[in-house]
Amino acid sequence: MDSLPRTALAGVPLSILDRSRTRTGETEAETLRATVRLAREAEELGYHRFWVSEHHSVPGVVGSAPTVLAAAVAASTSRIRVGTGGVMLPNHQPLVVAEQFGVLESLFPGRIDMGLGRSVGFTNGIRRALGVEKDAAEDFSSQVRELLGYFTGTQQNHPQVHARPGEDLTVPPFVLAVGEGALLAASLGLPLVIAGIKGEQELLSLLDRYRTDFQPSAWATSPYVVLAATVAVAATTEAARKLLLPEAWASAYSRTRGVFPPLQSISSVLELDMSEKERGFFEQSLSGQIYGTPAEVDAALGGLVQRTGADEVLVTTNTYDRAELVESYRLLAELASERSLASR
Repeated sequence: MDSLPRTALAGVPLSILDRSRTRTGETEAETLRATVRLAREAEELGYHRFWVSEHHSVPGVVGSAPTVLAAAVAASTSRIRVGTGGVMLPNHQPLVVAEQFGVLESLFPGRIDMGLGRSVGFTNGIRRALGVEKDAAEDFSSQVRELLGYFTGTQQNHPQVHARPGEDLTVPPFVLAVGEGALLAASLGLPLVIAGIKGEQELLSLLDRYRTDFQPSAWATSPYVVLAATVAVAATTEAARKLLLPEAWASAYSRTRGVFPPLQSISSVLELDMSEKERGFFEQSLSGQIYGTPAEVDAALGGLVQRTGADEVLVTTNTYDRAELVESYRLLAELASERSLASR
């Protein structure tokens, strides 16, 4: 008997990055508890990792303390890897970050990931409150080296200072990169997390340079690419597109008013009378997103994985209705299972 054809995504590790996006009508405490609940659901669906993010003083995002939230997620799950996507290193002292991840790894051995980003607060007020300047990100390379040195016991910036716990523990580091950050990951021999923000051709070029320039390290012997993407799956193409509308409106709102709001329901967004400028930003935020029926998403995302040679996909989808979000994740997880498309 001939074997049934496999999906393009079959066997591709899938992970989730949840930004703890608030919804209209819910408290911030409810949002954080929902993130923990989503992690449990992701584990049951077979996702590989569940990461949380770092944002400060953003009305629509309450994931401000990623290592604290990661601890809650890890304590509520048992198998899925848990980490950050990421800790924004310029906002913190490397020693403190090493100690925090040392605690996480000590409590949940073999399940913790350390995703590192280079962003700083997006306003002068936030940066002042964090005690950093706008140019703090320029020291990202040295900050990462110092941080990793606390785990290996080789950092020389502060002689006789050690991370307790942390030293001699293995916490896989990942660099969240935009553009030239990919070259930093290559020079340090670290796995790379990257999204195709400016178009596929630029993404392919960066990945080629990352793989060509990669220097094997104690952390990774070969290049490893995690492709970050917004993906929505539903029974119909239109239903899948609608899942993306709440986040698209939040993006358009922030770009016209400077404030990132909680997510509104799909029906509320559809009733909005947008200005021409708002509509332009709204449509722009939808461009490049992957959505559709299971077969359509398998072709689009599976094709992108094949063209980029990505080792893993990190899904970053947000929508208002959490039940619909979990269903989208369920349909996507089925595509990555070893079962064939024809058997469904």
